[in-house]
Amino acid sequence: MRFTPTLCVLLCACLFGAQPNVVLIVADDMGWGDLGCYGSKQNSTPHVDRLAREGMKFESFYAAQAVCTSSRCALLTGCYPNRLGLGGTALPPASKVGLHPEEQTLATLLRAAGYRTGIVGKWHLGDHARFLPPAHGFDESLIVPYSNDMWPVGYFAGDTSRRKMYPELRWIVDGVPFGAIDDWTDMDNLTVMQGFRATKFIRDNAGAGRPFFLYLATSMPHTPLGASKDFKGKGPTPYAETLADLDDVVGYVLAALREKGVENDTIVIFTSDNGPWLNFGRHAGVTGGFREGKGTTWEGGVRVPCIVRWPNQVPRGVTTPALAANLDLLPTIVAACEVAGPRRPIDGQSFLSLLKGERLKARDVFPYYYGDKLEAIRQGRWKLHLPHTYRSYDDMKPAEHDGAPMKTQQKEIGFALFDLEADPGERTDVKEAHPEVVTRLKELAAKERAALDAGKRPVGRL
Repeated sequence: MRFTPTLCVLLCACLFGAQPNVVLIVADDMGWGDLGCYGSKQNSTPHVDRLAREGMKFESFYAAQAVCTSSRCALLTGCYPNRLGLGGTALPPASKVGLHPEEQTLATLLRAAGYRTGIVGKWHLGDHARFLPPAHGFDESLIVPYSNDMWPVGYFAGDTSRRKMYPELRWIVDGVPFGAIDDWTDMDNLTVMQGFRATKFIRDNAGAGRPFFLYLATSMPHTPLGASKDFKGKGPTPYAETLADLDDVVGYVLAALREKGVENDTIVIFTSDNGPWLNFGRHAGVTGGFREGKGTTWEGGVRVPCIVRWPNQVPRGVTTPALAANLDLLPTIVAACEVAGPRRPIDGQSFLSLLKGERLKARDVFPYYYGDKLEAIRQGRWKLHLPHTYRSYDDMKPAEHDGAPMKTQQKEIGFALFDLEADPGERTDVKEAHPEVVTRLKELAAKERAALDAGKRPVGRL
């Protein structure tokens, strides 16, 4: 018998205990301040709040980049998306590029170790067959291939601005197109449909003799918003209604784990792909006081909620200021499940010891990329912005129609240093008072840039 790394991991699991199931829930465009457990007084999120009470809540958790495709690339591969050619992008329908089939995703690694793997929700890593979930380690998949605004119906009833821009928005089941999201009724039911399929996956696979991995990537609260009949028209804003609908689905997922008797054997992670799309007004989330939003490397664009619950392993009700990012989830989950890691180098760093209370810190440095440009870098409390232009949501004029986007501005920033502990809103530039910190972070940024450039890999192409 040939003892491969995967076989050794499986033998260890048999000898020392069962591997945990994993449920990874990723919301779309949810702001740091949108959940009750992160301070929201407007949005009702009791089920996610319960996760925070029963697990660990992160205060300084980051998306690798503040845009859909790039963030999901980092999440599933543990790599900076620009290392893999997918930085700064939200891939359109019929894209000629996507996640390279040779990249090992979290699903690829877990399936190789005996897990049953499933994805429900938004994919956004390429809609050609060679880029879809079956090519990236998923046994089962029910997906929307890209963002829910990439459809011809528009942002609100009667909006014709997107009619010629996009084809119909299809469901894709196990790699095969199956039906479409045709109208506002379908959009209102989108979250419920995704939740139904997610709970079905749990009920089909829990207790079936091997562990499972479920990646539930909800299309909401990305605009255009939708909410089921239980919540539509019953909240203070359309966004609050959508979030209540999403939280309800989280509740159904947690109930399914409990009903199947696997609640204590399952790691549940809740996070968002990036910060809120602020130019949608009442249809957008909030940053919780951080500056700017989606599409920027200011804190409001990339700092996102993250909660991890793992009964009997992760302490209950802990809030941590430790610095971590979504590209760290792959190595953390791989370590927790005791499965073999990727063959190729990755950028993520496991924070399993932090989760288990064995350490107080995770990563020390976080580089803020957008596209392939390094725009800022953080070490500890200090964040140095490097010169760049950015999208700004300041001083926007209201849109003519509720639900339509307002116009943003382009602004510039030079070298600027912020103390995120004293000034999390990044309002006071202190570079003149701390020249030694500026010098150190400039040198660190150059090293990070060189290390990434030396290890770039090809994007997937048709």
